[in-house]
Amino acid sequence: MTSPESESRTVEREIAIEQAHVDQVYARLDEATRTAEQVARQGRSLYQSDRTSFVREEDGTGLFERDVFAFQAAKRLATLDAEHEGLVFGRLDRADSEVRYIGRIGVRDEDYEPLVIDWRARAAEPFYRATPAEPMDVVRRRVLRSRGTKVIGIEDDLLDGERAGDDLVVVGEGALMAALSRARGPQMRDIVATIQGEQDEAIRAPYQGVTIISGGPGTGKTVVALHRAAFLLYSHRKRFERGGVLVVGPSRVFMNYIERVLPSLGEESVTLRSIGAVASDVVPLGAERTDDAAAAVVKGSLRMLTLLRRLVDEPLAAGPLDLRVSVKGEVLVLRPFQLSTIRADVLRQHKINTSRPLAEKALLDALWRQAQGRVDVERDAFDDLVTSQASWTMFLHAWWPPLDASLVLRRLADADLVARLADGLLDAEEQRALVRSYRELDADPDGGRPRWSVADAALLDELVAVIGPVPQEAEEDPTLFLADGTEVAELVTTADRLRRPVEVDPQAEPHQRYAHVLVDEAQDITPMQWRMLRRRGSQASWTIVGDTAQSSWPEPEEYDKALTELIGRAPVRRFRMSTNYRSPAEVFDLAKAVVQAEYPAADLPRAVRSTGIAPELRTVAPEALHEEVTGLVHRLGDQVEGTIGVICPPSRLAEVGAALEAGLNGLSPRVALVTALQAKGLEYDAAVVLSPDEIVAEHSGGTRVLYVALTRPTQRLVTVDVGPGSGRWRPRG
Repeated sequence: MTSPESESRTVEREIAIEQAHVDQVYARLDEATRTAEQVARQGRSLYQSDRTSFVREEDGTGLFERDVFAFQAAKRLATLDAEHEGLVFGRLDRADSEVRYIGRIGVRDEDYEPLVIDWRARAAEPFYRATPAEPMDVVRRRVLRSRGTKVIGIEDDLLDGERAGDDLVVVGEGALMAALSRARGPQMRDIVATIQGEQDEAIRAPYQGVTIISGGPGTGKTVVALHRAAFLLYSHRKRFERGGVLVVGPSRVFMNYIERVLPSLGEESVTLRSIGAVASDVVPLGAERTDDAAAAVVKGSLRMLTLLRRLVDEPLAAGPLDLRVSVKGEVLVLRPFQLSTIRADVLRQHKINTSRPLAEKALLDALWRQAQGRVDVERDAFDDLVTSQASWTMFLHAWWPPLDASLVLRRLADADLVARLADGLLDAEEQRALVRSYRELDADPDGGRPRWSVADAALLDELVAVIGPVPQEAEEDPTLFLADGTEVAELVTTADRLRRPVEVDPQAEPHQRYAHVLVDEAQDITPMQWRMLRRRGSQASWTIVGDTAQSSWPEPEEYDKALTELIGRAPVRRFRMSTNYRSPAEVFDLAKAVVQAEYPAADLPRAVRSTGIAPELRTVAPEALHEEVTGLVHRLGDQVEGTIGVICPPSRLAEVGAALEAGLNGLSPRVALVTALQAKGLEYDAAVVLSPDEIVAEHSGGTRVLYVALTRPTQRLVTVDVGPGSGRWRPRG
């Protein structure tokens, strides 16, 4: 095994090689920018006018030529400016020793040789289509991660181990597949072929309908799904560039992790969102906080759909409202039962935030019917007399105010209101859990907004769908002329003259729609979150990735119902990843025994790696926990080369974090402190799982969430039970 220092030097050397090439690319890019700016200046000089001279007919050709120069120069400058960040993101090492760099745009050197190949070019096709089962003459595929103009990381895939030289460097997760591919013996080669065949079939499946990819921990589901997204974007470019692809994962930590796998495609056609940020297109949020188990189950249930609709119908004003106006001495009154009927009639087909004009008309119609035979006035004059009264304005503000989803949801902190709305829906304990979650809702210290939970995001999205977006006040028309008479250089093109304003439909759905939706860790998506996702993919094709054995949602029947409704009559393809090539067999055998004890039907993969190191099952007194954890992290830091995950129950996150911060002494960049839910989809060289009994108790998924925690390490696992009587999670026998 190579030492950490040796591996670190290898990675640094490889990054330096890539940085040298990237520097050369940006130097050429700077030259191209200067050339484009020169063309722009030439275009502006072709014809200029101070608007005092008469434009002759023979000058028309000059004007057209100027417009063409200006358009082409502006387009090139915009392209160069937009693609400056992370321009080079891929490299192909071919079997014939040719090296191809892939990027957002094509760049050539002084001899017109390609420094970077545009990702849309035919020569770049293997970057998206090549797989280990069909490498397309590519030995190694490398993804470059950059920040600005600096390369900060690389990730390799070994696609053709048979043709790779012994000196070929493979970095990252691809190094594991490289080791497997190069291993001696027919059994290991058969295993590698199985992995590659399963992955290739799922990656290349048709885009139509729903593709479901299942498999246990370490089977490469996420990598397969992301390569499938890249494959679809390349193979059906027009469809998915135009409609976009939404990639959804369980947390922001996870989304940061997968950015290295799915390279930028240069057209901003891929949107990465954690499940708590999916609704950020309609409400300002990026939720990462998780509720306690009781509140999370209530908020994720479809029963919340009925509760939210009752909440919207509940007036904000306390007590019954009357509408009372006076017209020419006659007092006209609409009683609460009449107002309720009008409100229900309007909301039957319209949303509250977009239907106030219809509600006002319905009120005026009802008042006019009362006024017949009592008031001698024309209808238009009658409407003016009513709407000009202060009592009318005050009533409308109280009876039909514009609703904000955030303010509506916060009303659930009122226990009496919840008891009234949740009658027949939630029992007393569920009501208390719901009310408690909103009473404890604190504000974000940075932005001052409420710190919504991940489950709240779907409820806010549901409310926006029910009530519509908050009406925006009309902006003042911008002035056409400069107020101070300042002289400016102005260029007006034919395209500017012909452009028409875009009309916005106030009834249009506010959320963004996508042509393809990829959902990872789908087993944790609650029924209410599935509704949120469906709004963004109502006409989309889908890739759904998950493993029911790792589910944190405790009601599988409700989950199955939500997924069935999503699929509808669309064609469905199912792929199962059967080989766990990441977890050591010693670790996975323990995790398998834990989950099978409670879920005998769990779909478990076959672990093919062995380290010869059994998991450590430790027990400590509560007062010694902090010292124990710090000592374990130090020891594991000497035993493994890479990252160390400390996975603990949510109730201990703050105290363990403080203990680690105080005692790490420079080891912290390699250490991640997460809950079991935050660890989903992630991996560490070594993992310390703290108080497994508490992890089971504090998550609605119970043992299945512990199964997630136990399967995170690629080399070493240590569990720490706290106090006497702990260790109930341990398999018997």
